[in-house]
Amino acid sequence: MGPVDRVEDLVEAVKQYAKQETLGPLRGAGRWLGFGALAALLLGSALVLGVLGVLRLSQDLGGEALDGAWSFVHYLIAAVFNLLFISMALSRISKTSLAKEK
Repeated sequence: MGPVDRVEDLVEAVKQYAKQETLGPLRGAGRWLGFGALAALLLGSALVLGVLGVLRLSQDLGGEALDGAWSFVHYLIAAVFNLLFISMALSRISKTSLAKEK
């Protein structure tokens, strides 16, 4: 085994190490970001539909008692529901790093 073979082996080992240390974590980060984006889209859709549902329910149950000058109460109820939903979602966030815990 000559010096040229040793250099080729060293270059090949460095390439393999670089692939192992960069491509694997990048794939993991891409998967992590993909799931996060999908979750954000679904949670956003659920929030919009939930708030609209609460607003419509409030308008139906409020009847004529909350019409006219008191119509803002329906939107206030929907806003409170919105804040509760957001605070619940934020309280469930626990992943702080892309690194896997060992």
